[in-house]
Amino acid sequence: MSGTITTGNMPRLLQEGLNKIFGASYKEHMTEWDKIFDEHKSSKAYEVDAQLEGFGLASVKTESDDLAFDSIRQGFTPKYQHLTYAKGFICSKEAIQDELYGQFQAKARRLARSMQVTKEVVAANVLNRAFNSSYTQVDGDGLSLLNAAHINGPSGGTYSNILSVAADLTEASLEDMMILIGNATDARGIKIALMAQRLIVPTDLQFEAQRILGSVLQNDTANNATNALRDMRAIKDGYVVNHRLTDPDAWFIKTDAPEGLKHFSRQGVEFGQDNAFTSGNARFKADERYSFGWSDPRGLYGSAGA
Repeated sequence: MSGTITTGNMPRLLQEGLNKIFGASYKEHMTEWDKIFDEHKSSKAYEVDAQLEGFGLASVKTESDDLAFDSIRQGFTPKYQHLTYAKGFICSKEAIQDELYGQFQAKARRLARSMQVTKEVVAANVLNRAFNSSYTQVDGDGLSLLNAAHINGPSGGTYSNILSVAADLTEASLEDMMILIGNATDARGIKIALMAQRLIVPTDLQFEAQRILGSVLQNDTANNATNALRDMRAIKDGYVVNHRLTDPDAWFIKTDAPEGLKHFSRQGVEFGQDNAFTSGNARFKADERYSFGWSDPRGLYGSAGA
């Protein structure tokens, strides 16, 4: 929907006597994308990371023989292409003059809201599409973010950041995911100390997440057993709810992989305003430039639900 906002778009706002105006202003959720992505600044058109393999295990050297030499090779080079997101509106001079309730100042605030919500949706879509093979990271391993057959790198081999059988969020499935994370390996198949940082759930799973992680004793059982997940602080920062996740059954765990889920800010949100000389129309705009993606898929583990 586009076009100039004129007096005809809001006839009641030109007349005195309205009690309240509603429908365009609501409370907003706190920023949520920064609980999932690590933020970085950028001064270029795009950013590129490069995967480097480490060394493998040492081998036995027999007496008088030469030792075995290893090498470091470059692997995937994920690319973050920054996109510009923009929005604006135009108001006639007459509409600004005749509107009696200060709604044009409010419209500028609503433009800021549009930019904020857009960023949240763009970020959440990385998770919403995490199981979809049509969405991959540019110049990554060519697979969806959450996949059972991620490619290690130049030396070959695969690893998984999903459960072998997709499962709903339960104490048992969460423990299975913690075991999977605890068994994570690097590109050469060597165990790494990967740790779970945060459980990420949609609104539909917030109460289940609280019961699982917050119960003193084991959840949903008559056994007088300790809640191991809670007592071991298996998930360091607990859980967060993301209100833009679209699958009511899917759940995710952000890990402390150094270059996992990343956000690059090329230009923060900027606002502008001018007036057309011939018409007197006022034009308002906002734009922001950024990218969301991932370098190391080990930064996120998840399940699509049963």
